[in-house]
Amino acid sequence: MDGDTKAGNAKGGAEVKKLFIKTYGCQMNVYDSERMAEAMGADGYVLTEAADEADMVLLNTCHIREKASEKLYSDLGRLRPLKLAKPGLKIGVAGCVAQAEGAEILRRMPLVDLVVGPQSYHRLPAMARAADAGGKRVDTEFPVEDKFDHLPARMQGASRGPTAFLTVQEGCDKFCAFCVVPYTRGSEVSRPVARILTEARGLVEKGVREITLLGQNVNAYHGGGPSDLGGGTWGLAQLVRALARIDGLERIRYTTSHPNDMDDALIAAHGEEAKLMPYLHLPVQSGSDRILKAMARKHTVEQYLRLVERIRAARPDMLLSGDFIVGFPGETEADFQATMDLVAAVNYGMAYSFRYSARPGTPAAEKLPVPTVEADERLQRLQALLIQQQRAAQQGMVGREVQVLFEKPGREPGQMVGKSDYLHAVHVTGAEARRGAIARVRITDSGPNSLGGTLTSKMW
Repeated sequence: MDGDTKAGNAKGGAEVKKLFIKTYGCQMNVYDSERMAEAMGADGYVLTEAADEADMVLLNTCHIREKASEKLYSDLGRLRPLKLAKPGLKIGVAGCVAQAEGAEILRRMPLVDLVVGPQSYHRLPAMARAADAGGKRVDTEFPVEDKFDHLPARMQGASRGPTAFLTVQEGCDKFCAFCVVPYTRGSEVSRPVARILTEARGLVEKGVREITLLGQNVNAYHGGGPSDLGGGTWGLAQLVRALARIDGLERIRYTTSHPNDMDDALIAAHGEEAKLMPYLHLPVQSGSDRILKAMARKHTVEQYLRLVERIRAARPDMLLSGDFIVGFPGETEADFQATMDLVAAVNYGMAYSFRYSARPGTPAAEKLPVPTVEADERLQRLQALLIQQQRAAQQGMVGREVQVLFEKPGREPGQMVGKSDYLHAVHVTGAEARRGAIARVRITDSGPNSLGGTLTSKMW
């Protein structure tokens, strides 16, 4: 879920100004950057890939990973010569670090013109207009109004890639002891079903064939249903089933889930909806009940393992991924071994693992973590097991046929790369695969991070 990307759409106009966005971290930030670019597009901005061409630089930050603030300040330092050379340049900081640090960013980096939190970015255009006049420069409130009510409609007519993110839920009420999300994204809020369906149909009209539904706790979705479909409150399973009825939308995914919100209806949907892909990210964080309790995860190892059994009973070919934190305060070697035992029992297709790092303001930050050397050694052991499982899962795909949605040209001449149903990267050489096409592919080889194959069906 990490990586830096650029996002957004271009819009022409008489007074064209250029916008450069750097996006840190998670998929939701990628989605947010697209929406911020659209909002700024209504003010005459078009995207540029070069910061030195920009009239405004926007850094959309993430606070989940270690040293997020340091990374931001380092990038801002690199922008200082550009700001000096181009005094009219506006520099903005958005996202979760902006929410967490607010005015402190302006204090440490006077070159920054405005700071906006993830729940207030619909106000970004007005803040940018007011910045030169000494207007409001920091907005990290949790506004009463829904930002989606104030954002412009998704840009019409512009084609885009075959995959897209769509935020359906934000915030989290779980308050895990290590996590800053409830403080930077706020409490759980779900978007109304009708607006999600409208946005999804618009994406499909632009060429999108796969949508990934996003939320900090996406399977806690509880949005209001359309009146013409009975109204009431819909869960994620009901939303997925409605999305599956959209012609042209071929694939549906969602992330990130909490084990406590994986209900019977959603499990059943995995077994019954062909468009819901057989890949599920289901973080557990630790295999020790003692550490899970200290993390305030509110589930046990046994409950998690029984949940995995039920999911695989509904969809036997489900590929599971997970998140693990090593070196959480109080973790003993026995606790860590319990995590290794859980990983062995579940057999993940892939997973993300990290050494614990404190987030200011979270309950765990007040406690002493496992010494770095010891935590790093445990992390290496865990990652070795996870890599072994990932490579075994990929090797197990050799000889099988999977559906691949082709997304872009590969590195080799005549090569196209796409994603399988199971989210594996698959490359095919020597076939006339086109971007946005889906075809059946027989997997012929497995590399460290991708699969190779040959087409066995026509594309559609």
